[in-house]
Amino acid sequence: MLNEKEIADRFEFGKELIQQAGMLAAGYFRNIDSLTIESKGPQDMVSEADRDVEILIRDHLKSRFPNDAFFGEETGASELQGAGGIWVVDPIDGTQPFVSNLPDWCISIGFLVGNSIEIGLVLSPIHNELFAARKGHGATLNGKPIHCKGRSIKDGVVSVGYSMRVPPATSLTILRNLLEGGGKFHRNGSAALSLCYVAAGRLLAYVEPHVNSWDCAASLAIIAEAGGQINDFLANDGLLRGNRIIAAPPAAYREIERLFGD
Repeated sequence: MLNEKEIADRFEFGKELIQQAGMLAAGYFRNIDSLTIESKGPQDMVSEADRDVEILIRDHLKSRFPNDAFFGEETGASELQGAGGIWVVDPIDGTQPFVSNLPDWCISIGFLVGNSIEIGLVLSPIHNELFAARKGHGATLNGKPIHCKGRSIKDGVVSVGYSMRVPPATSLTILRNLLEGGGKFHRNGSAALSLCYVAAGRLLAYVEPHVNSWDCAASLAIIAEAGGQINDFLANDGLLRGNRIIAAPPAAYREIERLFGD
């Protein structure tokens, strides 16, 4: 088990590393027309930027913390069993917006110890915004504290994620319940960034029927430290298999949870 200083060291190193990764990703974004882009499946793109940014993050973490495990969207998992901690990384969350020359993408780096998400770092290079949290120390945006806001779906906008891994009817149920309850919906193509907007009080809540851990681990830490409530995402092997997401201010959580119609 890592001690407080060891986690603090990782937090500080991660903040520097994500800025390096952001500069690399932003360079690719500025030259998007020359980028090599491939399809992994319906509405699932990958580019050389995704791979190169992840390799940069993975290699720097391996050099600084050789005993830590790594789980990235593009390069997969390494040495998860018995590791003192696991870095969970999405080099570019929102690849579709990225390759479409839209600004709604980010870099996401989370750090887990057992079933506890200890560190969350999400950088939006285009907006020059770094969302950061260390468990027990609050959440910040560019160094300033942030907090979730709202008590009801009528108080704000709910971001609704969509996954090709679940039937469309599931998402349609969420949207119907939201609209019939007097709410409004939002979607920008990046779960990590939308979750951070919940933490900052820009959005009321975020829901998605299924999301992978690299898309949300960092942001869940940020929401928790911003005073929000989240479901037990890591239950039922959520780290490796993904899970649904429910994230909202505590006062609105039950109302948001009911959007799924379970």
